[in-house]
Amino acid sequence: MNYKHIFLAMTLGAIGAGCSNIERSRDLANPAVPGHVLAVQVCAICHGVDGNSTSPAFPRLAGQQAAYIVNQLKNFRAQGRSDPAGSEYMWGLSHHLTDAQIDDIAAYYAKQKVVAPDVPTDPKLMAAGKDIFENGVPAQNVIACAACHGPKGQGIEAFPRIANQHADYIVKQLNVFQINQGRPGTPMEFIAHPLTGDNKDAVAAYLQDFPN
Repeated sequence: MNYKHIFLAMTLGAIGAGCSNIERSRDLANPAVPGHVLAVQVCAICHGVDGNSTSPAFPRLAGQQAAYIVNQLKNFRAQGRSDPAGSEYMWGLSHHLTDAQIDDIAAYYAKQKVVAPDVPTDPKLMAAGKDIFENGVPAQNVIACAACHGPKGQGIEAFPRIANQHADYIVKQLNVFQINQGRPGTPMEFIAHPLTGDNKDAVAAYLQDFPN
């Protein structure tokens, strides 16, 4: 399935369907449209109305740290974050967003209730991932995920919530941190570098099915 083509078709349709009712508008270039309206009318196409996206191609935003969402949207708007496919989708969508709209979008998703993905996980993989999350990988100088993301993976301000995120998305982002400069200026460039494929799969599986 070509998510990019589906996304572009739906987004163009959404933008083209922008209406005069400001509370239902999909006009991304209108600073008068509240951010929470754009979240429901536009962002929801990929991330879900409640932020619990069903496709691993798009990150879950429910319960995400507002400060983190603000930072990422501003990075996309400034074209400072260039990782594919995020930049392909988000550069255009964020281009006209005002700071007020970004703050409102972030606040909207931060207050949404997290619904954990219903995906069966290998118990051995979960155990290995739990160990990495809580203790890191000392032999590879990798610190515990919990040190920055919180003991429940809930995130802390600019450090994102990673609990109950799609495993495929987590692996994809860890790969981005390792192999290119698509997300510069983050400690993850150095923290993720020593992780092996098995490490990434394990911690991603644990985080996706994080116990609540």
